[in-house]
Amino acid sequence: MNLLLILKIICAVLTIVVGVISIVRPTSVYEFTGLKATGPRGITEIRSILGAVFLGLGLAPLLLGLNPAAFKAGGITYLAVALVRLISIFLDKSAMQSNWISLVSEIVLGVILVL
Repeated sequence: MNLLLILKIICAVLTIVVGVISIVRPTSVYEFTGLKATGPRGITEIRSILGAVFLGLGLAPLLLGLNPAAFKAGGITYLAVALVRLISIFLDKSAMQSNWISLVSEIVLGVILVL
């Protein structure tokens, strides 16, 4: 197994971890993302959208036999999120540390997964 494939698998596992945390502890995401569920409907959205999407995004390449296209789809998704985040940082005046950390993480994960 080559180094790049190992890095891709690590990226997939990290994505799964984010998904699982969002599903199991949906109120904990506020500390980093600023997303706060004020009721049961909001908690369901965090679990289903943030949690399930990240879980599926990370699981897909692993369940599909380390399929390169599945890794690339995840990478493209991360890079799209990074692009929108970068634009939003300026539009929304949200240039805070957690946003920059997320941006860098999304770019790194996206590039690794697309390679």
